[in-house]
Amino acid sequence: MSCADLIGHLFLARDVTHSTHLNTRSYAKHKALGGFYSKVIDLADDLAEAYQGRYGLIGPITLHSAKKTNNVVEFLEDSLKEIEEARKEYKDDSALQNIFDGIVDLYLSTLYKLKFLA
Repeated sequence: MSCADLIGHLFLARDVTHSTHLNTRSYAKHKALGGFYSKVIDLADDLAEAYQGRYGLIGPITLHSAKKTNNVVEFLEDSLKEIEEARKEYKDDSALQNIFDGIVDLYLSTLYKLKFLA
């Protein structure tokens, strides 16, 4: 997955979680998703800037559309799998791996809150 695709993937995760955040009746789910969508964009920005500092401009960001699902946990789990696969392309870049760690941490923390606290 190119960096432009990856950033677009994170933008999509932000949009899906924000939409679900606004439409849930669960306070715990509302808070968990609010934390996710407010933080994921900063991490996407960190990743894009670090990538461009090392490898040059990434060009236009690929904007993705969500597959139809009403299950935000399933969406985040699938999204996380794609991110963990994409990070392998940068396995020798410790600075990018550090940012990937923050992204994965955010996903896992949010999944925990959605699965066990909501």
